[in-house]
Amino acid sequence: MTYPQLFEKLRQKPMNKAQFYTYVKNIGGLYTDIESELEILKGAGAPLYREERNDEVLFSLMTDKIAWQEGDLVFVDIETNGSKPQSSDIIEIGALKVRRGKIIETFESYIYAPFVPENITELTGITFEDIAQAPCRGEVLKDFREFLGNGVFVAHNVNFDYTFLDYHLRQCGLFGLLNPKICTIELAKKTIPSKRYALSYLNELLGIYTPVSHRAYADALTSFRIFEIASATFPPFMQSMQDLIDFSRGRLKYNY
Repeated sequence: MTYPQLFEKLRQKPMNKAQFYTYVKNIGGLYTDIESELEILKGAGAPLYREERNDEVLFSLMTDKIAWQEGDLVFVDIETNGSKPQSSDIIEIGALKVRRGKIIETFESYIYAPFVPENITELTGITFEDIAQAPCRGEVLKDFREFLGNGVFVAHNVNFDYTFLDYHLRQCGLFGLLNPKICTIELAKKTIPSKRYALSYLNELLGIYTPVSHRAYADALTSFRIFEIASATFPPFMQSMQDLIDFSRGRLKYNY
């Protein structure tokens, strides 16, 4: 079992402390007491909610407890010098934190890497000279991990950004990613009629017109604007953050 599989069980029903701790130990917990494990999971953004009910400690998902408008949605984009995290570097991160429909905080940084291939420069405009004096990977990722906190990780083609960042965070000895995630491609497919769902295509189709593309913060901002447009047609029964996550994954559907 993995942590995402454990969270799926919690999505279905709450779990008592003994059950929860047994699963955590089986997954490969590093500590012998539940409180230390909870601190590790919290640091990695795990969406856990703990409550006492009738003298029993129960665990469920925090995303079930908060309205989707009230939680933190963190829109993220990265630029890299290759396609695989194991053999490539992140050269730029851009992110913005949204609560109640408003941008409340932003994050943007280059990251030093030993090279930028010509094809990446052609795509992004980023040159080696741009990143030669940039902060090192560990410094930027530590700041980004703190910025992300326990927010929901949102991106266009989310698995690419999420997998890259998770790998490099762990390589730096930092907490990886257990944050819930939402893909704006999948969300757009359920709310916006279009022949294509590439970020640049939706940028034009929807009249967003972010003037810069293939740069981290600009693309994160475009993803947020797509989300704003998609949210206008969210089904009325969608209330919690977990509802939003489930809707983006096709688990909740419109009732006509």
